[in-house]
Amino acid sequence: MILFLFLALALFAPASSVAQTPALDVYVIDVEGGNATLFVSPSHESLLMDTGNVGAVAAPRDAARIVDAMKAAGIDHIDHLITTHWHGDHFGGMAELAKQVPIKEFIDHGANAQPAEVPDAFIRDVYPKLYANAKHTVAKAGDRIAMAGLDVRVVTSNGETIKTPLPGAGKPNPYCGLYKPGDNNAEDPKSVGIHVAFGKFRTAHFGDITKNIEFSLMCPNNRIGTIDVLLGLHHGQASSNSEVLVYALHPRVAIMNDGTRKGGEPETMKIVHSSPGLEDLWELHFSLLSGQEYSVPGMFIANLTDDQPQTLPVAPIPAPAPGPGVPPPPAHNGTAYWIKLSAHQDGSFSVTNARNGFTKTYKPGD
Repeated sequence: MILFLFLALALFAPASSVAQTPALDVYVIDVEGGNATLFVSPSHESLLMDTGNVGAVAAPRDAARIVDAMKAAGIDHIDHLITTHWHGDHFGGMAELAKQVPIKEFIDHGANAQPAEVPDAFIRDVYPKLYANAKHTVAKAGDRIAMAGLDVRVVTSNGETIKTPLPGAGKPNPYCGLYKPGDNNAEDPKSVGIHVAFGKFRTAHFGDITKNIEFSLMCPNNRIGTIDVLLGLHHGQASSNSEVLVYALHPRVAIMNDGTRKGGEPETMKIVHSSPGLEDLWELHFSLLSGQEYSVPGMFIANLTDDQPQTLPVAPIPAPAPGPGVPPPPAHNGTAYWIKLSAHQDGSFSVTNARNGFTKTYKPGD
């Protein structure tokens, strides 16, 4: 009789009282316009893409923010660290992070394609010491990264893209005719990009690949297929994020790792906001380059500046020309908030803004 009552209660219990199914958690960490994205599988294996900015202040700050996210996720080491490419806002916190937590595998695309003193010295003098007692992998398009319960595939690396479509992909891309080549530096196109499948859920982070690599990956046939969440978006910069990629991926949600005056450019925002099937864009920062004209409601933005102006500009501002006289972007030195994605095997997922606790749940797609 007692057993019968127990089974009956379990059968008719409300959904909220039933334990949640294991989730893939993704923390999009605020590293002030750089990139640090932490994937934690249901088995508590971890993959970190990039480690934030270089600099005596920035590197320890960004490493500490990554460690905070790791603690929240309940992990104490990194199983796989992908450095997407050798720009200072992507590898900068690596040495500081390695002092604090074990890193089992270091993954990159190979040699730096854009010679400069800081990355070249790091690759020559520091990086080999970090992976000396770990595994070092130069990623190739098509490689798999072993994580229990997940299908993690490298889809771009060192300027190459996968040639064989992912399962269910490979149809002609109707947006290839919209392709317009754009300017880019030598290193961004080399970025390591990954696609992650967890049951029916799909997400992708392509590092900072630019429009030419997007075209190579997606045309004439779409070798990725459609996804639920598009991560990163190269900070929302207009050298990437073409219709060829964004429209064809048909994401329901995008999470942009922009800064207060980096990314979120009008050209990109127009494409993202008009992407077929997009429900929401989430941003790590309010971007002055978007203004209110192209931004999203504040509940979808994780971080604010220290001194909030009484009014925010409606019109976007142009990015200042690079050089030694560039005024600094608005300061953000207080608490850094991440955006957390939690996905389930049935294709449902939720996104949470850590600053205000706002969470939105998305049902499985069609």
